[in-house]
Amino acid sequence: MGEIPVLTGSLVLVAEDQIFIAMDLALAVEDAGGEVAGPVASVENALALIEKRPITAAILDFNLTDGDITPVVMLLLDANIPIIIQSGVGIPPELAIRFPNLVVYIKPYDSADLVSKLAVLIAAKRSHAENWTE
Repeated sequence: MGEIPVLTGSLVLVAEDQIFIAMDLALAVEDAGGEVAGPVASVENALALIEKRPITAAILDFNLTDGDITPVVMLLLDANIPIIIQSGVGIPPELAIRFPNLVVYIKPYDSADLVSKLAVLIAAKRSHAENWTE
């Protein structure tokens, strides 16, 4: 296809408890040139991966096997790491109010579109960081 991968050099955490969705997201990240951290199915495993690896961005299912993803969202947002939340039902109003700029995809969605949006978020963060240091 000749397209330049849009996630080259990015380590993307994929947290999703439905195996087929997790594998589809992982393949979409890899097809875009990114590396996948995970996929993981629990908040506990997501937090452990964040401690071990320098995560560039994350795709997070809101509800995982051991609860909702809020602790991971808080940790990543505090570190200014771009995230996309994907859910079958959306996110709680209190989280939407607290973080109005959160990008949320409602299942079903096109994985390639989601990964393209993630690439835009990563590029915007990198551009902001470069402008900040000049």
